[in-house]
Amino acid sequence: MNTMTLKPGALTLEDLQAIHRGGIRLELDPSAAPMIAASAAVVQRAAAGDAPVYGVNTGFGKLANKRISESDLALLQLNLIRSHSVGVGGPLQPPVLRLMLAMKAASLARGASGVRPVVIDSLLQVFNAGLVPYVPSQGSVGASGDLAPLSHMTLALIGEGEFFVEGKRRPAKAVLAEAGIAPLQLAAKEGLALINGTQTSTALALHAFLAFEPVLESALVVGALTVDAARGSDGPFDPRIHKLRGQPGQMDVAQYYRALLAGSAIRRSHETGDDRVQDPYCLRCQPQVVGACLDQLRHAALVLLREANAVTDNPLVFAEPDGEGTLISGGNFHAEPVALAADAMAVAIAEVGAIAERRIAMLIDAGVSRLPPFLTSDAGLNSGFMIAHVTAAALASENKSLAHPASVDSLPTSANQEDHVSMATFAARRLQPMIDNTAHILGIELLAAAQGIEFLRPLASSVALEQAHALLRDACPSVERDRYLAPDIERATTLVTDGALSRVFRTLTGLPALWIPA
Repeated sequence: MNTMTLKPGALTLEDLQAIHRGGIRLELDPSAAPMIAASAAVVQRAAAGDAPVYGVNTGFGKLANKRISESDLALLQLNLIRSHSVGVGGPLQPPVLRLMLAMKAASLARGASGVRPVVIDSLLQVFNAGLVPYVPSQGSVGASGDLAPLSHMTLALIGEGEFFVEGKRRPAKAVLAEAGIAPLQLAAKEGLALINGTQTSTALALHAFLAFEPVLESALVVGALTVDAARGSDGPFDPRIHKLRGQPGQMDVAQYYRALLAGSAIRRSHETGDDRVQDPYCLRCQPQVVGACLDQLRHAALVLLREANAVTDNPLVFAEPDGEGTLISGGNFHAEPVALAADAMAVAIAEVGAIAERRIAMLIDAGVSRLPPFLTSDAGLNSGFMIAHVTAAALASENKSLAHPASVDSLPTSANQEDHVSMATFAARRLQPMIDNTAHILGIELLAAAQGIEFLRPLASSVALEQAHALLRDACPSVERDRYLAPDIERATTLVTDGALSRVFRTLTGLPALWIPA
C-alpha cells in the first residue's frame, strides 16, 4: 500500500482524488509538529486561566455565557460530542468519510486549532486502518461547522459511536480494540475543534466533483457521436468562432469536439450537397453550453481545493514565537463558499443533462434529424426510442428542481445565535442524484446516437467515435425492433459512469486539461 505524506495547507486535487479512491496510507509531514504543539500549549494555558474563552471554559452557541469549571472541561467536550450526534438519514459513503478524516487531520495539523498531536494521530490511525465511521447524511445546515456529521465521526473515534464493517454497523469500542487503536480522550477545546468545520460539506462536494468527471468526459464523446448521427456540421467548432468570444471553457470544448470528430467519413459525405444551412442549437451550441458548465466546474474545483486546505473551526489559535498566543472567535465554519460552489455545480450538472435530452429529442424527430422516425425502420409497429426519450425528459425535469440553489435558503438555529446558515451540506449532498440522472440521460443518448450511426452505414465515423460505438455494441446489440430496453439503458449508463467512455476521450492527444491545475 502506497503512503502519502499529508502536507497541511498544501493538498492538491490529485491528493484528494487519491484519498477519495482509497488504498493508501497517510502520514503527517513532520514539519507540522512545532505549530501543533505551540497552539495546543496556548489552549492548555487558557484552560488553566481565569479569563472566559469560548469553547475552552464556556458553553457553546447561545450558552457561551455559561462558565465551566476547570474540573469539568474534559466532560464539557465529551458532552458536546454526545449532544451533537443527532444526524438522521442514510449513511455517508466510505469515499466521503475518507475525505472527511483526511481533511480534518490536515486542517487541525495547520496549528491553529489548539489540539494535541494525539487527536490528529487518532484521525490518521482510523483512516489507515480502513475504518469507516457510521455518519448519517442529514442534519447539518453548514454554518457552525458540519456539527452533526462531524460529531458522529468523532463519536466513533472516542469509542462511543459506530463503524461500518463489511456493510454492518458495529459498536466503535470493539472495532477500535480489534484494530489496536486506543479510543480518543478529549481535552479542552478538542471536541469543538473536531466538529466545527466544513469537512463534511466539502467532502460531499468533492465526492460529486470526482464522480462527475467521467460523466462529463462521456458527455463530450456522446455529444460528438450525436453530431455525426445527425450529420451535423463541424463548422460551429471552428476555433476562430470561439477565440472571438474568449471564454476558456468554450474554446476548450470546441477543441475537444474537433478532436473527437476528426477524420469522420460521415462528415465528409455531406460537406457538399447538403441543403441545411444551420444545425439545431443542441448540436452547434455545445461548446457554448458545455463550455460554460466547464468554467463553472473549474471554478468550483478551485473553491473546494482552498476549502480542503483551510482551517475552519472556531475559535482559532494564534501562537506567537515567544510562546504566548491568543484565541480569536470568528466564523470560518460558515460554509457559504462551499454552498455557492455546490450550487454552481448543480446548475452545470443539470445543463449537461438538459442539452443531452434535447439531442435525444432531435435524433428521434425525423423532420430535424432526417433519420427514421424514433430511430426505428418500422415505425408504427415499433415505437423505437419514443419512450426512452420520455425517461430522459423526466430525469432532466427532476434535475431542474434539484438545481434550485440551496444557498439562498437560511433557517436560524441555536436560539437565533446562528441566524444565517449556508445549507452547504444539502447543497453538496443533492449533487449525487443529479449526476445519476444526467448519466442515465447520456446512456439513453448513447443508445440513440449509436442507432442513428447504423442508419448511415457503410459510412464510418471518426476513430474515437467508432471506439465508443464498439464499446456500446459489446454491451448492447442494435435495436432492430422493440424489445425490453431498460437493461440496455443501465448497461449504456455504466459505460458513462465507470470510465469506459472517458478512456476513449483520454486517448486523444494534445488537448487542454479538463481541470485546470490550481
